[in-house]
Amino acid sequence: MAAYAPLVLEHFEHPRNAGVLDNPDGEATTANPVCGDRMRVMIRVREGRVAEVRWQTRGCPPAIATSSYASELVSGWTLPEVEALTRERLAEGLGGLPKDKVHCSVLAADALRAAVADYRRRAGQVADSP
Repeated sequence: MAAYAPLVLEHFEHPRNAGVLDNPDGEATTANPVCGDRMRVMIRVREGRVAEVRWQTRGCPPAIATSSYASELVSGWTLPEVEALTRERLAEGLGGLPKDKVHCSVLAADALRAAVADYRRRAGQVADSP
């Protein structure tokens, strides 16, 4: 296994919030066709904040770790905060990712933003202005 930061290994070996969220308020799936990584993220929103996150990821250890870390990170965040989440913030928060694994942080950030967009679509909302 490549040299990963300790937090990447921790989240891979002990993933948090994995599984299905029944009746999510928003959900999205992202995939990388080159490596085959696939992430499904489901969110529950209460009073404009992410109250719960669940995910299902098929992929490499950093993909699983990034999903787990991101699910903990955004819990309690407002929707605009999630919409502003970057891959850099995820990768840095995990202690860095090898260059050939940065796409994992891209998938996780994209999936969360898409889940918020799905929530807004279902709720008939538009995104808040930055």
